[in-house]
Amino acid sequence: MGLGRFGGSVALSLSRMGHEVLGIDESPSIVQHWADRLTHVVEADATSTETLCRLGVHEFEHAVVGVGNDVEASVLTVLALSELEIPDIWAKAISDQHGRILEKTGAHHVVYPEAAMGRRVAHLVTGKMIDFIEFDDGFAIVKTQAPEEATGKTLAASSLRSKYGITIVGVKRLQEDFTYATPDTLVETGDLLIVSGPTKMVEEFAAIT
Repeated sequence: MGLGRFGGSVALSLSRMGHEVLGIDESPSIVQHWADRLTHVVEADATSTETLCRLGVHEFEHAVVGVGNDVEASVLTVLALSELEIPDIWAKAISDQHGRILEKTGAHHVVYPEAAMGRRVAHLVTGKMIDFIEFDDGFAIVKTQAPEEATGKTLAASSLRSKYGITIVGVKRLQEDFTYATPDTLVETGDLLIVSGPTKMVEEFAAIT
């Protein structure tokens, strides 16, 4: 429900993964844009329980509400889905207050795409990370260049874990397959490391590379 940048991206990704996707939006131009790219696309009011039921939405196991800027429409859509007893409702929120309302209305999962992307970009811009994923409990996984102090040594010899409090999950070498890390894994110049650990420690480790 809602095929803007966020909703459209989710719908297209699900479709490419082989799932049957029903896209709903009130805008005729948006519906036309997605008509040939999704399984089904319908121009309709997603805030109406009756309309959603007529479209067979109650038969779906998952629903994603991509409406963001129109808070009222977002909340009413989640409410309609909740009344249809959809077992798994995901909804986009633009603020903490919006998110709390969505949760109380019936959303099982609330996502904050702009805030999450903002934090991710901040890490990539200010550090030497190539990619960054942070979890809610202060744990992070990053992809970063191997530091000079680790090159030419095995992971056991460089003692990165004991020195920085992080775990090397794997190593990716150019034009070679990803390999899971072991104490005997040899790190060479140019290798990419997949690193996990507490966010602060992972940030500090990436800063030395």
